[in-house]
Amino acid sequence: LQKLIHLLQATDDPLIQEQALITLSNSAAFSVNQDIIRNLGGLSVIGGMLSGCVPTVKEKALNALNNLSMNIKNQEEIQVYITQACRTIESAALNSDLQLAGLRLLTNMSVTNDYHHKMINATPCFLHLLSQGTERTQIQVLKVLVNLSANPAMTRHLLRAQV
Repeated sequence: LQKLIHLLQATDDPLIQEQALITLSNSAAFSVNQDIIRNLGGLSVIGGMLSGCVPTVKEKALNALNNLSMNIKNQEEIQVYITQACRTIESAALNSDLQLAGLRLLTNMSVTNDYHHKMINATPCFLHLLSQGTERTQIQVLKVLVNLSANPAMTRHLLRAQV
């Protein structure tokens, strides 16, 4: 895992970045690896891939963060990427794998109320995707909206959102 994280930092080759991210994402299926990746500083390295311009690399980074977000300690670090994930969802092609990867991450990050406030500004985007997206996109958006609606503090924001 340490070598993969170092490889991810050392290369600018999108194909190598994608493969390293896929491997880290698959490794994150095991809880012990989630802790190891965090302790090696991997969350910030993976999160750093979100600022790149290659959509497939961003998608793989979001998938890896999604798998890593199943751990509460990891969520504390991953939460700094919520705003960036929201921007990626808004700017991604409608119904794209990139958009869905961002929505899946937000679904996991919105299971608890801790980070809902970081998603408030994306509510109009969620509602747009709900009306314009394919069934697959709509289902993923609904998962996020259901999680947000379970928080009474979000009611006003959800009902006031411009559609």
